Amino acid sequence: MTHPNRFLLVAAAIAGATGVSLGAFAAHGLEGLLQSQGLEPELIAKRVGQFETGSRYHLVHAVVLLALAALGTNASSLIVKSGSLFLAGIVLFSGSLYLLVLTETPWMGAITPLGGVAWIVAWALLAFAAPKRPDQTSPPA
Repeated sequence: MTHPNRFLLVAAAIAGATGVSLGAFAAHGLEGLLQSQGLEPELIAKRVGQFETGSRYHLVHAVVLLALAALGTNASSLIVKSGSLFLAGIVLFSGSLYLLVLTETPWMGAITPLGGVAWIVAWALLAFAAPKRPDQTSPPA
């Protein structure tokens, strides 16, 4: 039995716990907080949507980290690098959206695409990390 990759497992656990916590906050406390800041209803709705987008992508990629951790300690270096980029994407994409909403600093939105790029590269690395069967020398025609 292979053991999970500890780094990826810990990252998945932390990302999952924070994703659920922030999602719950978005559902139960965010709107009230934004109202207390005196924001207009339209802007509140936009900010809640942004926060929920961050939370949704955060949780999806926490599950991806968990799946990568399940590959075990024999996971290729590309898989570990992919996991690191998935984690960076959570911090940059979701984190920038959380900060944008909580601090009402729209310029944080300029950081968000960097997280998206990290995720795209992570998914691409994951594709390259897929093991090839020893008897497979070329793709089927």
